[in-house]
Amino acid sequence: MAKRDYYEALGVAKTATEAEIKKAFRQLARKYHPDTNPDDKEAAAEKFKEAAEAYEVLSDAEKRARYDQFGHAGFSNGDFSGFARGTGADSGFGGFGDLFDVFLNGFGGLGQQQQRRGPQRGADIQMELDLSFGEAVFGVEKEVRINRWEDCEECDSSGAAPGTKPVICSRCKGTGQVRITQSIAFGRFETVQTCDQCRGEGRTIEKPCPACQGRGKVKRPRKVKLTVPAGVDNGSTLRLSREGEAGARGGPAGDLYVSLRVNPHKLFQRQGNDVICEIPISFIQATLGDEIEIPTLEGKTSLKIPEATQPGAVFHLRGKGIPHLQGHGRGDQVIRINVMIPSRLTEKQKELLQQFEKLERDDQYHSRGKGFFEKMKDAFMG
Repeated sequence: MAKRDYYEALGVAKTATEAEIKKAFRQLARKYHPDTNPDDKEAAAEKFKEAAEAYEVLSDAEKRARYDQFGHAGFSNGDFSGFARGTGADSGFGGFGDLFDVFLNGFGGLGQQQQRRGPQRGADIQMELDLSFGEAVFGVEKEVRINRWEDCEECDSSGAAPGTKPVICSRCKGTGQVRITQSIAFGRFETVQTCDQCRGEGRTIEKPCPACQGRGKVKRPRKVKLTVPAGVDNGSTLRLSREGEAGARGGPAGDLYVSLRVNPHKLFQRQGNDVICEIPISFIQATLGDEIEIPTLEGKTSLKIPEATQPGAVFHLRGKGIPHLQGHGRGDQVIRINVMIPSRLTEKQKELLQQFEKLERDDQYHSRGKGFFEKMKDAFMG
């Protein structure tokens, strides 16, 4: 299979500068690292080999000039160091990931990051909390239970048994890092890696604390109080600072994030800061008008239904909705009227309706100009 053009393999123009060539190769090396291609390491290795070979030639001024003049034929005798050959199929890809990391570290620390030995912030904790509709509307004080890592009091978070102390690591001499020199195609690279003996701590524990087994931390159940502000909605998140996992080496604790799930209400639906409520009335109430009792978030109140109210009519109770979470005031309670048509009628009800129908057709009423609702009153109120 014919080799691709080296410039094409790196995705650069033939006029690319040395810096552009180096940048392009760094991006490809990171893209085809085996850690990011766990399901297809072999294909990633081939891609990297191609890019590495192209980089080896184009990053060297003399080799690049020869390639520009003669193309691949200028290297027909294998006149390059064969960096990628050490990672080919014949090698079984053994150490392929290590080779990537050595190379990337040699390019300025693009491989595995070194563990920090200074104070480290603790991890955050996330949990969910169920609220009733009313608790979300008006706010509530809650107590939640969590399990979190806290500093061990027995050893003062050192991990060493009481009366003993951690000792300086014999391998890294307390630095938490070791230097490794490795030869690859580009020369010899010296990389700094986390000490595998002390795991970057710089100290080892000869006699672990029995309470925490040398971790310096213990898992404890805790009760945490939180204030749910009025007006929160489903999916809102509360942040409780420093209520998460304990930090390391004197670092601050993480935070506790509580996601809220608001249970639906039987009567009310939320729409922004408004609360929607459907009220059924009879077609007689809608026709003649009435004063009815309706529920609100704070109890019952009366609502006047005007004469000739149509199905789907909407009434607003100002300031009776959801409190604004950011600012003052509240939304409205929106009342939607649902006119109920009876499915079953008594003989008396049928008789009255028939009487109304007769009045509707009576020319005498039409000539007097009586309207629909006047006729309804005549029929039902005598």
